[in-house]
Amino acid sequence: MHMLLAVLVAFIAGAQPPNIVMIISDDQTYRDFGFMGSKEALTPHLDRLASKSARYVNGYVPTSVCSPSLATMLTGLYPHQSGIHYNHPPPGNRGFNQMASVKEYLRVRSRSYYLIKSTRTLPRILANEGYRCLQTGKFWEGHHSNAGFTDGMTIMTTPPGQTIGGVRTLASGKKTAHGNGDWGLKIGRETMKPIYEFIDECAGKTPFFIWYAPYLPHQPHDSPEKYFDLYRGKNIPAHRIPYLASISQFDDTVGELVNYVEKKGLIKDMLFVFVTDNGWTPGTRKHKSAKNFFFHTKASKRSPNEDGLRTPILFRWEGVIKPATHEQLCSSIDLVPSVLSAIGIEHKMPGLPGVDLMVSAKGIANLKPRPIFGEIYPGDASSLGHPSRDIAYRWVREGDFKLIVPHSHNGEKPWGGYVEKTSLYQVRRDPSEQTNLSNNPKHQARLQRLRTLLDNWWTPGNNSAVPKPETTDGHR
Repeated sequence: MHMLLAVLVAFIAGAQPPNIVMIISDDQTYRDFGFMGSKEALTPHLDRLASKSARYVNGYVPTSVCSPSLATMLTGLYPHQSGIHYNHPPPGNRGFNQMASVKEYLRVRSRSYYLIKSTRTLPRILANEGYRCLQTGKFWEGHHSNAGFTDGMTIMTTPPGQTIGGVRTLASGKKTAHGNGDWGLKIGRETMKPIYEFIDECAGKTPFFIWYAPYLPHQPHDSPEKYFDLYRGKNIPAHRIPYLASISQFDDTVGELVNYVEKKGLIKDMLFVFVTDNGWTPGTRKHKSAKNFFFHTKASKRSPNEDGLRTPILFRWEGVIKPATHEQLCSSIDLVPSVLSAIGIEHKMPGLPGVDLMVSAKGIANLKPRPIFGEIYPGDASSLGHPSRDIAYRWVREGDFKLIVPHSHNGEKPWGGYVEKTSLYQVRRDPSEQTNLSNNPKHQARLQRLRTLLDNWWTPGNNSAVPKPETTDGHR
């Protein structure tokens, strides 16, 4: 009945509800795409996807590290709302590594899964509407079913012989799932078969949603030599070549996926969504022993800076979405409401903080200017349900200007040392954020306006939006 209603709504709007493929690049800075103007990164398949898409070139993610960023794409919520503001719940990554028992590790790790289980998610809502939902690649919430996926690769068990991530070695020497995707991390790097089999099973029978979040171009940058050869002998700095090779490997997988959809005759019924989970810019500091391992710059991943937070956002739906470039600010917080709108079921998740980008993507009306917000945390959470205890930076961008407000705890300096005082940047002119305008008399009114916007958006100390765990009597 619900699916029939969604079909009727979409029919009235002039299109059938689409199948959906969400493509998420892992650790790639916004500049490093051909369609974003890069003269180095070779991304012909992503460029082709972009040419057929509504292109939002000033997109952001609220936070610049994978787990909370991906959680936003699943829930449509900011980290301080979902409570998923970390990569590792207590006792943190080092604490987990020091455990000896796999059983104890899995028991403690699973304490945090109530957050995703008790929250409305995109796959959970889609499944309720008759969609089959496949998880592949990066996923930090335990078994894929915790987020409402009907099918998936991540099952919180140890993939034997896997070396690219997904496996944790405990103090006892025993192996267990790392917590970031386990078997799912094989997608893209080793195989695309699970996605193709899923498409074959669903095509013509049931609508479907695919979460394609491969461990690419994430380190290790160990792509086949043919991808390194694309960049050798072109006066490209050595520290950038391994990263660029991994970008081209990722680009090839996107091309394969789109081509498969086209060959199956499904392209007109498919909504492609593209975004990155966070930026990653290679620095010149090389690892002492690991091959092709250059550390990222401080101003990229994990930071409140542009290289960590900005991302292009793409929507392609043949015959429905109008290919065009959109300059207005937007955010990955907008993805869930936009996908729900495309299907005609936006009422299923009311009260989301993001906006529907479909009206602008379809060329009906321009996206209205608005401020974009975000928040930065350490990778390890000190506790569950209390983002305020760990918040390191809040930020807001409106127009050309961006404000970063640091937060310290227990008398210590702000985590990461990115900025130690309130900082204002004119990021369109100064994208590397070198000139702090916070003390400039000409910008005091703007600084105060941005600070007011930020405080009205969320003031640390208020953790009321975070779901509470159930007690033994079934209450929260």
